[in-house]
Amino acid sequence: MGNGVPKQFLLLQGKPVLWYSLNAFLESYKDLQIILVLPEGQIEAGLKIVQSTDDPGRIQTVKGGTSRFHSVKNGLEKISEPSIVLVHDAVRCLLTPALIHRCHDLALEKGNAVPAIAVADSVRIETQNGFVPLDRNKIRIIQTPQAFQSGLIKKAYQQEYLNSFTDDASVVERTGVTIHLTKGEEENIKLTFPIDLQWMDLVLKRRGQLRSS
Repeated sequence: MGNGVPKQFLLLQGKPVLWYSLNAFLESYKDLQIILVLPEGQIEAGLKIVQSTDDPGRIQTVKGGTSRFHSVKNGLEKISEPSIVLVHDAVRCLLTPALIHRCHDLALEKGNAVPAIAVADSVRIETQNGFVPLDRNKIRIIQTPQAFQSGLIKKAYQQEYLNSFTDDASVVERTGVTIHLTKGEEENIKLTFPIDLQWMDLVLKRRGQLRSS
Protein backbone atom coordinates (compact mmCIF):
# COMPACT_ATOMS: atom_id res chain seq x y z
CA MET A 1 0.00 0.00 0.00
CA GLY A 2 3.00 2.32 0.41
CA ASN A 3 1.51 3.56 3.67
CA GLY A 4 2.84 3.37 7.23
CA VAL A 5 -0.65 2.67 8.57
CA PRO A 6 -1.66 -1.03 8.73
CA LYS A 7 -4.29 -1.74 6.07
CA GLN A 8 -7.03 -2.64 8.55
CA PHE A 9 -6.74 0.83 10.10
CA LEU A 10 -6.93 2.82 6.87
CA LEU A 11 -10.02 5.00 6.61
CA LEU A 12 -12.87 4.20 4.24
CA GLN A 13 -15.64 6.80 4.21
CA GLY A 14 -14.37 8.06 7.55
CA LYS A 15 -14.28 4.68 9.30
CA PRO A 16 -11.43 2.16 9.63
CA VAL A 17 -11.50 -0.80 7.26
CA LEU A 18 -11.62 -3.10 10.30
CA TRP A 19 -14.87 -1.49 11.47
CA TYR A 20 -16.74 -2.71 8.39
CA SER A 21 -15.55 -6.29 8.81
CA LEU A 22 -16.49 -6.38 12.49
CA ASN A 23 -19.97 -5.01 11.89
CA ALA A 24 -20.66 -7.45 9.06
CA PHE A 25 -20.16 -10.32 11.50
CA LEU A 26 -22.08 -8.62 14.32
CA GLU A 27 -25.00 -8.12 11.95
CA SER A 28 -24.97 -11.71 10.67
CA TYR A 29 -25.92 -13.50 13.91
CA LYS A 30 -27.09 -11.95 17.16
CA ASP A 31 -25.29 -14.58 19.27
CA LEU A 32 -22.01 -14.55 17.32
CA GLN A 33 -18.87 -13.79 19.32
CA ILE A 34 -15.79 -12.22 17.71
CA ILE A 35 -12.17 -12.90 18.63
CA LEU A 36 -10.13 -10.06 17.15
CA VAL A 37 -6.47 -11.00 16.78
CA LEU A 38 -4.07 -8.07 16.53
CA PRO A 39 -0.32 -7.46 16.80
CA GLU A 40 0.61 -6.40 20.32
CA GLY A 41 1.42 -2.86 19.22
CA GLN A 42 -2.02 -2.43 17.61
CA ILE A 43 -4.27 -3.68 20.39
CA GLU A 44 -4.95 -0.21 21.79
CA ALA A 45 -5.96 1.12 18.38
CA GLY A 46 -8.06 -1.98 17.81
CA LEU A 47 -9.91 -1.49 21.11
CA LYS A 48 -10.94 2.01 20.06
CA ILE A 49 -12.45 0.61 16.87
CA VAL A 50 -14.21 -2.13 18.82
CA GLN A 51 -15.88 0.48 21.03
CA SER A 52 -17.27 2.21 17.94
CA THR A 53 -18.98 -0.92 16.60
CA ASP A 54 -22.66 -1.79 17.01
CA ASP A 55 -22.05 -4.29 19.84
CA PRO A 56 -18.55 -4.08 21.40
CA GLY A 57 -19.54 -6.46 24.20
CA ARG A 58 -19.41 -9.38 21.75
CA ILE A 59 -15.79 -8.71 20.74
CA GLN A 60 -12.64 -9.70 22.62
CA THR A 61 -9.09 -8.97 21.51
CA VAL A 62 -6.16 -11.36 21.48
CA LYS A 63 -2.47 -10.77 20.80
CA GLY A 64 -1.30 -12.21 17.50
CA GLY A 65 1.72 -14.40 16.76
CA THR A 66 4.73 -14.33 14.47
CA SER A 67 2.71 -15.43 11.43
CA ARG A 68 -0.89 -15.75 10.30
CA PHE A 69 -0.81 -19.40 11.37
CA HIS A 70 0.28 -18.54 14.90
CA SER A 71 -2.21 -15.67 15.14
CA VAL A 72 -5.11 -17.94 14.24
CA LYS A 73 -3.82 -20.51 16.73
CA ASN A 74 -3.83 -17.85 19.47
CA GLY A 75 -7.42 -16.99 18.64
CA LEU A 76 -8.52 -20.62 18.64
CA GLU A 77 -7.23 -21.04 22.19
CA LYS A 78 -10.08 -18.75 23.33
CA ILE A 79 -12.72 -21.14 21.98
CA SER A 80 -13.86 -23.64 24.63
CA GLU A 81 -17.30 -24.76 23.43
CA PRO A 82 -18.29 -26.70 20.29
CA SER A 83 -19.10 -24.14 17.62
CA ILE A 84 -18.68 -23.07 14.03
CA VAL A 85 -15.51 -21.00 13.68
CA LEU A 86 -15.18 -18.50 10.85
CA VAL A 87 -11.68 -17.16 10.19
CA HIS A 88 -11.59 -13.93 8.23
CA ASP A 89 -9.01 -11.50 6.85
CA ALA A 90 -10.07 -8.13 8.29
CA VAL A 91 -9.08 -6.27 5.12
CA ARG A 92 -11.81 -8.09 3.17
CA CYS A 93 -14.22 -5.51 4.54
CA LEU A 94 -16.97 -5.74 1.91
CA LEU A 95 -18.19 -9.21 2.84
CA THR A 96 -21.92 -9.53 3.52
CA PRO A 97 -23.94 -11.35 6.19
CA ALA A 98 -25.31 -13.52 3.35
CA LEU A 99 -21.81 -14.88 2.68
CA ILE A 100 -21.25 -15.49 6.39
CA HIS A 101 -24.54 -17.42 6.57
CA ARG A 102 -23.63 -19.49 3.52
CA CYS A 103 -20.25 -20.48 4.98
CA HIS A 104 -21.75 -21.21 8.40
CA ASP A 105 -24.51 -23.42 7.05
CA LEU A 106 -22.23 -25.53 4.85
CA ALA A 107 -19.70 -25.96 7.67
CA LEU A 108 -22.52 -27.07 9.95
CA GLU A 109 -23.51 -29.68 7.37
CA LYS A 110 -20.13 -30.87 6.05
CA GLY A 111 -17.55 -29.76 8.60
CA ASN A 112 -16.04 -26.89 6.65
CA ALA A 113 -16.79 -24.28 4.01
CA VAL A 114 -14.44 -22.12 1.95
CA PRO A 115 -15.79 -19.35 -0.32
CA ALA A 116 -14.42 -19.20 -3.85
CA ILE A 117 -15.08 -17.43 -7.12
CA ALA A 118 -14.37 -18.37 -10.73
CA VAL A 119 -11.42 -16.96 -12.68
CA ALA A 120 -12.35 -14.48 -15.40
CA ASP A 121 -8.95 -14.16 -17.06
CA SER A 122 -6.84 -16.62 -19.01
CA VAL A 123 -4.29 -18.32 -16.76
CA ARG A 124 -0.83 -19.80 -17.35
CA ILE A 125 1.55 -21.64 -15.03
CA GLU A 126 5.33 -21.73 -15.14
CA THR A 127 6.87 -25.12 -15.98
CA GLN A 128 10.25 -26.38 -17.21
CA ASN A 129 8.91 -25.93 -20.73
CA GLY A 130 7.83 -22.33 -20.22
CA PHE A 131 4.46 -20.86 -19.31
CA VAL A 132 1.64 -23.19 -20.30
CA PRO A 133 -2.10 -22.44 -20.24
CA LEU A 134 -4.48 -23.88 -17.67
CA ASP A 135 -8.20 -24.54 -17.97
CA ARG A 136 -9.61 -21.53 -16.16
CA ASN A 137 -12.98 -23.31 -15.80
CA LYS A 138 -11.33 -25.60 -13.26
CA ILE A 139 -9.61 -22.84 -11.26
CA ARG A 140 -11.08 -20.98 -8.29
CA ILE A 141 -9.89 -17.94 -6.34
CA ILE A 142 -10.16 -18.59 -2.61
CA GLN A 143 -11.57 -16.05 -0.18
CA THR A 144 -12.43 -15.74 3.49
CA PRO A 145 -14.28 -16.20 5.81
CA GLN A 146 -13.35 -19.86 5.96
CA ALA A 147 -15.65 -21.82 8.26
CA PHE A 148 -14.93 -24.98 10.24
CA GLN A 149 -16.42 -27.03 13.02
CA SER A 150 -14.36 -26.05 16.05
CA GLY A 151 -13.05 -29.50 16.92
CA LEU A 152 -11.76 -29.97 13.39
CA ILE A 153 -9.86 -26.69 13.12
CA LYS A 154 -8.51 -26.76 16.68
CA LYS A 155 -7.07 -30.22 16.03
CA ALA A 156 -5.54 -29.08 12.73
CA TYR A 157 -3.75 -26.18 14.39
CA GLN A 158 -1.90 -28.55 16.71
CA GLN A 159 0.38 -29.33 13.75
CA GLU A 160 3.79 -27.80 13.34
CA TYR A 161 3.84 -24.79 11.03
CA LEU A 162 4.69 -25.36 7.35
CA ASN A 163 5.42 -22.74 4.68
CA SER A 164 2.73 -24.38 2.54
CA PHE A 165 0.04 -23.19 4.98
CA THR A 166 -1.29 -20.21 3.03
CA ASP A 167 -4.75 -20.23 4.60
CA ASP A 168 -6.85 -22.17 7.09
CA ALA A 169 -8.10 -24.59 4.47
CA SER A 170 -4.54 -25.69 3.70
CA VAL A 171 -3.92 -26.31 7.41
CA VAL A 172 -7.06 -28.40 7.83
CA GLU A 173 -6.56 -30.23 4.55
CA ARG A 174 -3.14 -31.39 5.77
CA THR A 175 -4.93 -33.58 8.33
CA GLY A 176 -6.70 -35.50 5.56
CA VAL A 177 -9.97 -33.57 5.63
CA THR A 178 -11.74 -32.83 2.33
CA ILE A 179 -12.34 -29.12 1.79
CA HIS A 180 -15.76 -27.98 0.57
CA LEU A 181 -16.12 -24.84 -1.54
CA THR A 182 -19.09 -22.52 -1.54
CA LYS A 183 -19.95 -19.51 -3.67
CA GLY A 184 -17.92 -16.42 -2.75
CA GLU A 185 -18.63 -12.80 -3.62
CA GLU A 186 -17.04 -10.76 -6.41
CA GLU A 187 -16.98 -7.69 -4.15
CA ASN A 188 -15.22 -9.56 -1.33
CA ILE A 189 -11.76 -8.44 -2.42
CA LYS A 190 -8.68 -8.23 -0.22
CA LEU A 191 -7.38 -4.69 0.24
CA THR A 192 -3.94 -4.82 -1.36
CA PHE A 193 -3.34 -1.75 -3.55
CA PRO A 194 -4.27 1.95 -3.11
CA ILE A 195 -6.79 1.71 -5.97
CA ASP A 196 -8.67 -0.95 -4.01
CA LEU A 197 -9.72 1.71 -1.49
CA GLN A 198 -11.25 3.77 -4.29
CA TRP A 199 -13.14 0.76 -5.60
CA MET A 200 -14.37 -0.13 -2.10
CA ASP A 201 -15.58 3.42 -1.65
CA LEU A 202 -17.66 3.15 -4.83
CA VAL A 203 -19.17 -0.15 -3.68
CA LEU A 204 -20.17 1.31 -0.31
CA LYS A 205 -21.73 4.34 -2.00
CA ARG A 206 -23.73 2.07 -4.31
CA ARG A 207 -24.90 -0.04 -1.39
CA GLY A 208 -25.94 3.08 0.50
CA GLN A 209 -27.94 4.28 -2.49
CA LEU A 210 -29.68 0.91 -2.77
CA ARG A 211 -30.65 0.96 0.91
CA SER A 212 -32.02 4.50 0.70
CA SER A 213 -34.02 3.93 -2.49
